[in-house]
Amino acid sequence: MNLRPDIPASVASDEWLKIDREAEVHRIVSALRDQLRGIRKRGLVLGLSGGIDSSVSVALAVRAVGAKNVLALFMPENDSDPESLVLGREVADHFGVEAVVEDIGPTLQAMGCYERRDAFIRELVPEYGPDWCSKVVIASSLEGEGYNISSLVVQDPDGKLTKRRMSPSAYLGIVAATNMKQRTRKQIEYYHADRLNYAVLGTPNRLEYDQGFFVKNGDGAADVKPIAHLYKTQVYELAEYLGVPEKIRSRPPTTDTYSLEQTQEEFYFSLPYDRMDICLYGLNHGVPASEVAVACGLTAEQVDRVWADIAAKRKATRYLHLAPLLAAPVEEIAD
Repeated sequence: MNLRPDIPASVASDEWLKIDREAEVHRIVSALRDQLRGIRKRGLVLGLSGGIDSSVSVALAVRAVGAKNVLALFMPENDSDPESLVLGREVADHFGVEAVVEDIGPTLQAMGCYERRDAFIRELVPEYGPDWCSKVVIASSLEGEGYNISSLVVQDPDGKLTKRRMSPSAYLGIVAATNMKQRTRKQIEYYHADRLNYAVLGTPNRLEYDQGFFVKNGDGAADVKPIAHLYKTQVYELAEYLGVPEKIRSRPPTTDTYSLEQTQEEFYFSLPYDRMDICLYGLNHGVPASEVAVACGLTAEQVDRVWADIAAKRKATRYLHLAPLLAAPVEEIAD
């Protein structure tokens, strides 16, 4: 990846995240081919959400192994936005890959996902019922010092919105229940991967991977993660180069996890992805806060707050990246 470190921030901050798109695609495609040979898999399976990351991943997979060796999975559930399935189908058709719909709603219902979540919601809003909608939002780190506080937003059948600050137990309970969605999807992915002798392709970008914006043993589980080194801004660059439909490229990033529409910055990040990318790049490359501030339209103090939030999330989510911890080393046996 060419991040152009030779160009000082003060000279051309808009060049920080520029990449050689052709060279980057070649590098990723070559890596995927080498990796599949190394683990003796003949194709790739991935969940296709209709979002930018999974759409770019499909395009890269097709270039690496051919459309006939890629399987896309649509895995909607009771809270999914119907548009995600429509857009996902458009991407699958565009790149000519086989696609399978696996409705995980009944499975989640049987496991008590929705019932468990709603029980925690009713601790805050006792009248919450089947005709209501909800989402979890987080206060921006730009608004003050200290930890970001999570709140619950509910909408009653008449359309009235109510916001409640969550206790730690309610927050953990709601998130634990909704994480069942990601883990169920991963079970389906590995079922198809096992029957086809395919590898599972994960779709996190660098911002998500760095900040722990994934579920351990859920969407965080995969055999290969080809775009985890790319800032989301760069993923959009590759999307244009790879011919991802414009409708996908212009769609705002969403979580598509809760029944109310929710952006990623509402749920997890301090800022929209483009400004988060600049802040993360600046932190990673030692760019002064004052120069990062100019590049993303913030004050230096606000950049410092974003950096503090990045550091806090890295610390809090470090365990998501860890393999199972052992009591003692296990030596490999030579062939």
